[in-house]
Order: sequence, then structure tokens, then C-alpha cells
Amino acid sequence: MLLTKDAFGEDFIWGVSTAAYQIEGAHDLHGKGPSIWDVFVQKRNRVFQNQHGNEACDFYNRYDQDLYLMKGMHIPNYRFSLSWSRIFPNGIGEVNQRGLDFYDRLIDLSLELGITPWITLYHWDLPHALEKKGGWVNREVKDWFGEFVSKCVQTYGDRVKNWMVLNEPTVFTAAGYFFGVHAPERRGLGNFLAAVHHAALAQAHGGRIIKSIQADSHVGTTFSCSHVEPFSSRDKDILAAKKADVLLNRLFIEPLLGMGYPTEEIKILNRIEKYIQVNDEKDLKFNMDFIGVQNYTREVIRYAMFVPYLRAKIVSAKKRRVEMTEMNWEVYPASIYYMLKKFSSYSNMPPLIVTENGAAFADQVENGIVHDPKRVNYLQDALKQVYRAKQENVNIKGYFVWTFLDNFEWAEGYRPRFGLVYVDFKNQMRIIKSSGQWYANFLNNNASHSE
Repeated sequence: MLLTKDAFGEDFIWGVSTAAYQIEGAHDLHGKGPSIWDVFVQKRNRVFQNQHGNEACDFYNRYDQDLYLMKGMHIPNYRFSLSWSRIFPNGIGEVNQRGLDFYDRLIDLSLELGITPWITLYHWDLPHALEKKGGWVNREVKDWFGEFVSKCVQTYGDRVKNWMVLNEPTVFTAAGYFFGVHAPERRGLGNFLAAVHHAALAQAHGGRIIKSIQADSHVGTTFSCSHVEPFSSRDKDILAAKKADVLLNRLFIEPLLGMGYPTEEIKILNRIEKYIQVNDEKDLKFNMDFIGVQNYTREVIRYAMFVPYLRAKIVSAKKRRVEMTEMNWEVYPASIYYMLKKFSSYSNMPPLIVTENGAAFADQVENGIVHDPKRVNYLQDALKQVYRAKQENVNIKGYFVWTFLDNFEWAEGYRPRFGLVYVDFKNQMRIIKSSGQWYANFLNNNASHSE
């Protein structure tokens, strides 16, 4: 099948995505306060080989070189996040002008180079000062976040029209507040349910604030999602898969759409009522201009008697002996098609944009070249599935690759490389991989074969 950019239509949005903590470095430079990730990585054995994002890709100091590289790759849209504690070192109150200035420079150069900025307001790096006050478990986080959003839109809204409120709230609430494997390392159902409700409130609150300041803004939020299948046709496995689907795919989108929390399949979720106050159900709802879909794989689920609350567990890709990425995720291109179809089946769903999709493989530099055919195949196969959904009248408006640069991949450290551009973290050298060359050619509308 011959797939070209033109097949998706003139108005289809193409880009790449990154996140502040994963690439910027400069963790304590020019007045930046610590985030929960700056604190988390200082603890031993929380991150692969005790790695950290203190320098990461040094994007803070090299953003201009990287933007020129992006322009050379014909990438027209760039999704990046703002470091909350770079702008508000204490989360609220005093503003750090040098932090604001950095993003001014980044936005201005992007526009000068013909690259449209898409800003994610929260990509997991809560200021540590706010975590000391309870973080997402504290209901006041909605107002703290609102202060941050207001400042960002007032400062950059003259040049930025595309906003994403939260990045993957399911992941940062579950990994950070239930399992404790990510910052801020809290655990337990109470922490999780409080964080879920306050993040869901902040999601809609942030959207309302953006629109109130900038009526013509294009506002969305992004959700992690995985196509879920039962391990077998047994009733217990089917029920287990339904429960997993609630947590992985439905927990945040349904309250946003005005449907309330999906508590029917998982009764324990009814305990979230403890955190719901008058008017909250109305305040959870907001009409986004688009929804960001972030998909990498599918999950196969089986009944598990000893897993509390859910009675369900993931059957790993390794156990199923299927092709995997460096994240031990199954290579399953159709997952993105199924998720676009699933999201579009909601009656009041706004247009969809794939705001993250990509794959980590074990990239090697040989004679100054990084040849990554597996990633090229992954991206081509994913785009075929996006095109398939589009052909079936799914209202899909764009596609962003995760990610532009190899980066700090949270608790996995620097081992999994997702980038279109290889980064040598010893000397910060950049090499465009063959996947990056392929994407550049594709975006320049040179036909690309995907066998």
C-alpha cells in the first residue's frame, strides 16, 4: 500500500510531541523550583540505574538547534509542555520571569521557523511545593492549577492558540498516587480516588479558564488508551477485560463528556463520592474542541482472584510471545484503529487528534548512522490504521509522533529510545534516525511505501 500525506487531506495536522521534564534539563537553573520528579529521582532505586532528568537532552540550552533540526525535517507542528515550577517555583504566588522568558523564546523561534506551537499545560511535573500541601490529593490543586493556566494563557495566548490541559491523567494518578511507581510515590485507593476527582475537575476548570481568556483558542486534553481484549471467551475473563477498560479508557473521558464516572463495572469506584461536592458533577463537564488520543499497544486481560478490587490482570506480551518494543509492549498496530473507533462512538465526542504514538527500540549508532527499520514499520503500520479509521468516517484531525528526541522516559530512564532523533547523552550529539528521515520525506510529501 502506498501511503502519502496527501491521502489524509490538506487540513490534517502533522507533528511531534515532547514533555518538559523529559527533555529540558536545567533542573535548577534561572530560578526554577523543584518538581515532584526532581525530588523522586533523588531517591535510590526508583528509576532505572538511578538515572535522572537533571540534564536530559539539555533542550533548555539547545532548543534553537533542535527547532532548526525540526524545521529541516519539515515538521509543521510541535507539541511541548510548560514546566509549572519553572514559571511558578513555589507552584503559586511569585512568578519566575526567567522561566516565562524561556518559553517566550521557544514560542517565538518556533513561529519564526513556521512551526506551530501546541502547548500541554500539565505533563506530570507538579511543583514539589504543592505536593507538600497534598498535591493532587488536595482539592485546592484545582485552583492552584487555574492560577498557572491563567498566567500561561495571558502570557502566550497572543501567539499560541492550541492548548492541551492535562497529559494522560489516568497514568499520573495511577502510577503516582495508587501504585507509587512514579512521582510523588503515594499509594492506596484513597490517594488515587482523590487525585482522580481533583484531576478531572482541573481538566474542565483549565478548559474554562483558557476559553474565558482567549475565546478563539483551540482547547483539548489528552488520554492514554489501550485496546483491551479478554484472554479467553470465559465469562470471568470478559468481565475482567471490561473492568480494565473502565480504568484504562473510560475513567476520565466519561465525566468530561457529562456522563459521570463509570462506576457500574467496578463498584469500589463508588467511593469517589466521598470527594464529590455540590456542583462537582456539572463542573466535571466541558466541551473540548478536540480530544488527544495517546496509544501505543493493546492489553490482554484475564481474571485474577488475588488482585484486589479488580480481580483482573494484564497478560504480558512476553508471556504471550508476541513481538515487543523495549517497553515490553506488544507491537499491535490495530490498537490505534480500535481506540479511535471506540472514542468516536460517544455521541458528543469532539474531533480526535492522535497526540502521541510511537515505539521504543534498541537503537545503535553505526558509522554515524542510526538505522531503525522496526520504528519505520511501526509508524507506517500505525498510520495505515489511522487512515483506515478516517476512511470509516472517524473525525480524526491529526497525528503527532512520540517523540522528537530520545529522552528521559520516566522510571525507565534513558534505556527506551522513542525518538525520531537519536541523542548521545554523553555529549548531546543529535543524529536523525532513518525513521526521522522517513517522516521528513513523508511530510515533504514524497511517497512512502508501507509494505
